[in-house]
Amino acid sequence: MAGEQRTILRVLSGETVSPPPIWLMRQAGRYLPEYRATRATAGSFLDLCYSPEHAVEVSLQPIRRYGFDAAILFSDILVIPDALKRNVRFTEGHGPQMDPIDEGQILALETDGVIDYLKPVLETVHRLRAELPVATTLLGFCGAPWTVATYMIAGHGTPDQAPARLFAYRYPEAFAYLLSLLAEISAEYLIAQIDAGADAVQIFDSWAGVLGEREFQAYAVGPVRKMITIVKARRPRAKIIAFAKGAGYMLRSYRQQTGADAIGLDWSVPLSFAVELQKEGPVQGNLDPMRVVAGGQALSEGIDDILQHLGNGPLIFNLGHGITPQADPAHVAELVRQVRGGRG
Repeated sequence: MAGEQRTILRVLSGETVSPPPIWLMRQAGRYLPEYRATRATAGSFLDLCYSPEHAVEVSLQPIRRYGFDAAILFSDILVIPDALKRNVRFTEGHGPQMDPIDEGQILALETDGVIDYLKPVLETVHRLRAELPVATTLLGFCGAPWTVATYMIAGHGTPDQAPARLFAYRYPEAFAYLLSLLAEISAEYLIAQIDAGADAVQIFDSWAGVLGEREFQAYAVGPVRKMITIVKARRPRAKIIAFAKGAGYMLRSYRQQTGADAIGLDWSVPLSFAVELQKEGPVQGNLDPMRVVAGGQALSEGIDDILQHLGNGPLIFNLGHGITPQADPAHVAELVRQVRGGRG
């Protein structure tokens, strides 16, 4: 079957593949001139996300250029609050913004029609699977409930997500309800992506690193476990990567507690610790994106370190977070060449 040729699915099943398969978070993005050209014609950022024609094009651009082992759906984690009618908008130079939500509005959230609202995204998944090379894995994704909730409560990104943390302490019942609701909606969204053609999915908890131990269990582990339980109950063969950025030592039990098939590692995770985590199953990561910007020796040394430490186990080579707009496309080509050259 076609899926057996997809190296990332082999790794997600626990197999060691050499050289390891590679894709990069935000691999379709502003560092590519072809992306910027498409973005200029698409209208707003959300127009781009909801236009299957444009979203397919930008998802395919890094595959054409670099031949990555996976394409990831071009979309955004905030399409869920957009579908919940929180007036999401992206302002140049200011990042995402939406109407902040309060306790009463949380309890009044209307969830009917969310998946229907996101049908253009699911159409993108369907078209992508048809257009991708057979051997290329198609990844779907969504945001984790904690990370999505932080934006919904503050109405924008903040350095330490203090508004959401404070809200959770002041209104614990409403906050728990919001996380549970987001977990259910997000699980349905991932199932819909899988049904549309995604081979595997990733859950991004980009703000897990601001949480204390008790809060990490309640806000990061619990909701993601709920999501994965729902998805795997209905799609038992689903493969799920969970990425809790900044979680550090708390990653030791994150895989076991959430049921994820693989865990993503940010660049701050020591490789000696990553080796221990890999003994429990596949890992993904974890090159510092700034090494890609720097290029040269910094890039080569970072790649070699990861391959030396993690190359003899189930590894999906990736960055420790998304590629930045400052990255030189030539440095990305060198990264791919070196990983596939098996150096290390």
